Amino acid sequence: MLSICGVDCCNECDRKEDCGGCIKTNGRPFGGTCIAAECIKRDGLDAFRKLKKDLVGEINSLGIKNLQIDDLNLLNGFYVNLEYPLPNGQSVRLLEDDKVYLGNQVEMPGSDRCYGVVADDAYLLVCEYGCGGTEPEIIIYKKRNDKCQ
Repeated sequence: MLSICGVDCCNECDRKEDCGGCIKTNGRPFGGTCIAAECIKRDGLDAFRKLKKDLVGEINSLGIKNLQIDDLNLLNGFYVNLEYPLPNGQSVRLLEDDKVYLGNQVEMPGSDRCYGVVADDAYLLVCEYGCGGTEPEIIIYKKRNDKCQ
């Protein structure tokens, strides 16, 4: 089944039963929000494409060594919501499990670690982590000013 944004998410998802499907839930899979569906419903597909393009430019302009992306993918929050250790010994999760974000992963050359990039129209998170999301570290977490328009 196609979604509001045209991606066949259901075909690739192993949590179809928990999700409810994009069309059936009017773009609110898992009971949360999907950045693509919300943007497209509000302002159309061209606005969503512009949001992705602007976000790719924003990420690439951060000046983080070896972090360059060409595209962003839709990612379920429960998949990318890592638990980050803080200097005071506590841990924090910065994302919402029931949301769908835009993101990507970039392997760090000469390392077994990766950069992870996750964003919606309000926040941008860049982190690094080991295999399977182990030992995550926050590189940048910032509020964004760009909204889907």
